[in-house]
Amino acid sequence: MATVKFRLKSNAKKQNTIYVYMSLGRGNLFEVKTGFEIEPQDWQEKLSFPKQNTPENKNLHSNLKKLESFTHDSLNTANSKGELIDKFWLERKIKECFNRVEKKDSEILVNHIQHIIDTASTRKVKGRNGLGLSESRIKGYKTFLGVIRAYQTKIGKTIRLTEINHNFIDDFRRWMLITKVFSLNYAGKQLDNLKAVCADAERMEIAVHPYSKNIESFSESDEDRHIVTLSFEELRKIHAIEMPSKSLENAKKWLLIGCELGQRGEDLLKISINNCRYKDELFLVDVLQQKGKKEVAVVIMNHEIIDLLENKMPHRISLQKLNKYIKEVCKEAGLVVLTEGYKITVDPNGVKRKTLGTYPKWELIASHSFRRSYATNYYKKIPTAILMTSTGHSRESTFLKYINKQVDKDDNAKMFSLYYKQMNEDSNYENNEN
Repeated sequence: MATVKFRLKSNAKKQNTIYVYMSLGRGNLFEVKTGFEIEPQDWQEKLSFPKQNTPENKNLHSNLKKLESFTHDSLNTANSKGELIDKFWLERKIKECFNRVEKKDSEILVNHIQHIIDTASTRKVKGRNGLGLSESRIKGYKTFLGVIRAYQTKIGKTIRLTEINHNFIDDFRRWMLITKVFSLNYAGKQLDNLKAVCADAERMEIAVHPYSKNIESFSESDEDRHIVTLSFEELRKIHAIEMPSKSLENAKKWLLIGCELGQRGEDLLKISINNCRYKDELFLVDVLQQKGKKEVAVVIMNHEIIDLLENKMPHRISLQKLNKYIKEVCKEAGLVVLTEGYKITVDPNGVKRKTLGTYPKWELIASHSFRRSYATNYYKKIPTAILMTSTGHSRESTFLKYINKQVDKDDNAKMFSLYYKQMNEDSNYENNEN
């Protein structure tokens, strides 16, 4: 009698492909991908089926049961007709079971997302010279592809671009916010991605639903934003404390440099002594920002940071390790004041989520704190336009939202008067000299 079972081939990856294998006896064994994925901790090895601990896994369990029954029934029919049973037969039956279309079908949402990823290096980016999506944008599309695949598992069908109507968006939004408990910003970004993919497909004359133009995103309101930064006083405390290990001392250097450079973590970690130079007695660090491909030159006035860059440059580590180590650095420095913010937590089902709560401050520090600390610490001390050239922001409104500040018209007027007086004093001094 034929045997049909399911298995994972590895426990190494976060998401594992589920394989179906079919034995017809006497070494006649075929194994192919089912098209489904699961995290290893959600798989029951002895039963060869998913745990039924989440709605998605219950649906996946049901789909595999359906495939098992369909394969047995198809085998009986094929044997009665004398059909050739092989690996390709099994692949065809999986497609028939779930009414799957061929991968070349350009109207399938996941296919077009994959097409964007595959052609990323030759894509023209609006408002920028040259070709190629940034690394962060490609990563964003890959993440979005994973979200859509997970949603397809939930609804048990392949999504076509022509099906992305009002009802689809409502259900997709509820699934992200209620079932998956995604943050507002993260869920809103996925809707942005969906709208961008639909627009890209339409430009290629691929049929899409007209409603796709009306997809609306959302994000946290300014009142809901929780921005965790390191003040100058806290940075001095970190600088003064001796770290118990070389790895933490190395991370401490990156933290101090990062809060004085105002760059994203991935750009910061690419900096070496070759990026540093002097011009007119000013110490400059040249940075090519991956997002937007902007070239900036950041002036460093803090002599302790100049010394780190010139003589004690930290060695490069991964962004993941940096985010892990800098929390320990801040803990060693005694940053334990209870602070409201988002922290990555793991729910009872093993799913990682951003959870808003009150935690010791060191638990909330990550590499994105560097750029925000720089912008927050120097805001109102250095003209905003100059700060924006370092952080890479194009609009003041975006910069102010980034640090959760409102435009202060009175304060801006005061700053103008100070610069105006300084300008006149300099002018009078030059006239007296002449």
